[in-house]
Amino acid sequence: MEIWPAIDLRGGQCVRLQQGDYNKQTVFGANPAEMAQKWASEGGRHLHLVDLDGAKDGKPVNMPSVKAILQAVDIPCELGGGIREEAVLSELFDAGLTRAVIGTLAIKQPEWFAEMCRKFPGKLVLGIDARNGLVATDGWLETSSTDAIALAKQYAALPLAAIVYTDIATDGMMKGPNVPAMAAMQAALDVPVVASGGVTTLDDVSQLKRAGMAGAIIGRSLYEGRILLKEAIAVADA
Repeated sequence: MEIWPAIDLRGGQCVRLQQGDYNKQTVFGANPAEMAQKWASEGGRHLHLVDLDGAKDGKPVNMPSVKAILQAVDIPCELGGGIREEAVLSELFDAGLTRAVIGTLAIKQPEWFAEMCRKFPGKLVLGIDARNGLVATDGWLETSSTDAIALAKQYAALPLAAIVYTDIATDGMMKGPNVPAMAAMQAALDVPVVASGGVTTLDDVSQLKRAGMAGAIIGRSLYEGRILLKEAIAVADA
């Protein structure tokens, strides 16, 4: 199982939100590139980047910080948040991004998303954010009536790199991930599923590994020192 340290970008800084609430923000660093280097130096093999401003505004906002990270580290990075144009995808991949996470537009414009998946095979990640099993969009500001697993199955035949499945109710709350929901999503699909939200302890990492997840994104618990990245990777590798 892969471990993806999260770097959430807002206003050019590294932050974390509680349950996606933009009014419940903690700043963890003013230099995202330095933070990326820190995780790489501690053994990180991947980085999960989120442009929080982009997710809210529907267009990339923290592109300078993203490019600085891509220049600072030599490990695979994925980015989500506000990516809604082919030109932006091309710019990001040209800058060295490994994978792009697309959520809202995949749901609202499925034909466009399918076309982009075929144009950039193995480079697009479907981002599914859910609250109580129902899909949320637009930076988690809107909750739909669409079942998350049913949605994932609609896209499973595309040449996806993975699915990042975020449980909003647990994200940033430090109370553990929704393992049953994550396991159900992975069991329903042949596509690799990366779990996101609530990973707080090494036991959480172990539970997700036993559930068969392809990866786990870890945010606040790394920044607060509750989990050491090397230890999380060791559990995931075991």
